[in-house]
Order: sequence, then C-alpha cells, then structure tokens
Amino acid sequence: MSVKPVKIAVIGYGWWGKTIVATLEQSPLVKVVMVIESDPKVRELAAQKGLKDEFVTGESFEEAIANPNVEAVILCTPHLFHASQIQAAAKAGKHVFCEKPLCLTYADAKASIAACESANLILGIGHERRFEPAVIALREEIKKGTLGHILQIEANFSQDKFFALAPDNWRLSNKLAPVGPLTATGIHLVDLAIAILGPAESVWARLGTLGSNFENGDTLAITLAFPNGTTALISAILATPFDGRFCVYGSKGWTEIRDLTHPENPTGWVVSTKLRDQDKTSNFLEPAPAVRNNLEAFANAVRGVAPYPVTHQEMLANVGAIEAIMRSAQTKTIEKIQG
Repeated sequence: MSVKPVKIAVIGYGWWGKTIVATLEQSPLVKVVMVIESDPKVRELAAQKGLKDEFVTGESFEEAIANPNVEAVILCTPHLFHASQIQAAAKAGKHVFCEKPLCLTYADAKASIAACESANLILGIGHERRFEPAVIALREEIKKGTLGHILQIEANFSQDKFFALAPDNWRLSNKLAPVGPLTATGIHLVDLAIAILGPAESVWARLGTLGSNFENGDTLAITLAFPNGTTALISAILATPFDGRFCVYGSKGWTEIRDLTHPENPTGWVVSTKLRDQDKTSNFLEPAPAVRNNLEAFANAVRGVAPYPVTHQEMLANVGAIEAIMRSAQTKTIEKIQG
C-alpha cells in the first residue's frame, strides 16, 4: 500500500538545510514544498540555482506554519530558536522535525515536547546516527547479550569542516551554539550512549580552544556517569581532520564502529568485534542514507505507519545531559543531570 508523502517546509537553507533538501529529492515519503531562509544573500543564491522553480520560498518561519499546504516543518535553524519554533509550530498544528539539539535547556525541551503531545503531533529529532546500519546491528547484538554486561563506552567524533565557515557564522557563536564541539558533533555520541545505557546521572566536561579561534571552543572531553556504574568517555573536536569511532566494551567482548567518512557523505563503516576465546573479526558495511532514513521514519510516524523510534524520554535525557555538560564546561566540576 502506497503512503502519501508528507509535505514539508525546510526552515533554514544553510549548510545542513541544503543537505536535507538534497537527500529528500530521492524520498517517496517526504516532499519538500517550501523552503524558508531569512538571509537575503542565501535566498538570492538559491534563486540563481533555480530553487524558486521547484519550491515556494519565503523569508519567515511564520509563512511556513501559516501555509495550509505544509503538514510539517524541519528546523535547520540556530539552536537558541528551537524551543520557540517547536512550540509555535505545534500551536499551528504542524508536525516538527528538529535538528539537534532539540533545545538548550531541560525546561525548554519539556515544554516543547508537551506542546507537541497536547496537539497530538509527531516530534522528530536529527539523531541520524541511530539509523546507521552498523549502529542498528550493534544495538541488536547488545539486546541479545552477545557482548555480555556493558561495562563502558568510548567514542570520538571529530571534524574540521568549520574552518570553512565565515567568522560570523552562527555555528561559531557562544550564544547561538554554545560549547561548539558538543552541539555540532558530540551530541550524537551522547545520544547513542543514552540509547544503549539509558539516562545518565552526572557528567564532568572540559572545553578548550586549542586549535582555532572559535569563540565557542574546539576541543571537548566528556565523562558521562550512568546509574548502573557504567561510563561513557566521549571526545569531540572541531580542529582536526575527520575521525569517527564508537566502541562498546562488555563482559564478553567488545565492538568498535569506525566511520570511513563524515556522515554527511557516508562511504561505509568498518565494524570490528572481539569476543572472549574467539578471533577478532572486521567487516565492511556499505554506506546507507541515515539522514533520509531518519526523516522517513518521522514521515511514517506522521502517517501512523509506525511509531517514531526516538522516544520523548530519550529526547529529554539528551537535553538534560547537554545542559549539564555546558554547565560542567564552565564550572570545571562534576554536574548532576536533570531528569
């Protein structure tokens, strides 16, 4: 049975907004019918590339949520605006897919989720790492007990893409994107740790500006503590060439996922596993469109085909963790996580 595609407005046509629009060109489940961009220079460039021939374009978020042809919005906007935009969209009866982070405070996240729940609307989140084949397979093996009792997680997500940004880009702003390595990349690893271990209870974080002049930092180390005694050690760096690694250690063995390239343009993953009394194995997994798969899972939830696989409780746990990480980076002490 065919499902009618969900009509979407993409809010923000910057780096990631362009990526979203491009990946959805191949989707039978999501149709972009509107693009909103407040920067006139970006709108002019989009028009030169023929964007206006395909989409109704506008300048303001309000145009999108007032458009009766728009069923849902995808927020590719500065993090600081997410809470107000989610709640305004929900009030207008629009489903919301929000790029990470959902919000910058636990209180804002709780209010945003409540707004969607009270209007019976679907809320999606840009945690596309959950939709990578290697991560899906790892979580299945953990459920089956292949690795035994999970002891610790070690992970890294580094990149140097932000050196190409203009100095006044919002992604380098302390106000709009605080603790840059966290909200840019580290948040994905925090989310995966929560997906496997549940909500964390406390965190110690250290932020430095060691390889750039980014005002929101470029080097971040995080130690997340979980109630059952396990720990996630996470590194996120914005001043070194790309590296991506996610490793889970258990009482019976360990599995490591290595990204061959940045998830924006995936070229596959190498998954290595070592179980007790067995030889180490390494396998290559073909690339897959995790970003599109996440958006299509959102569309299926909107159409009632299947529940959206990231729960509201997990979204809250993630925001609670990032809020505590931001505090810890300032206080240089262990901070409790709300939740």
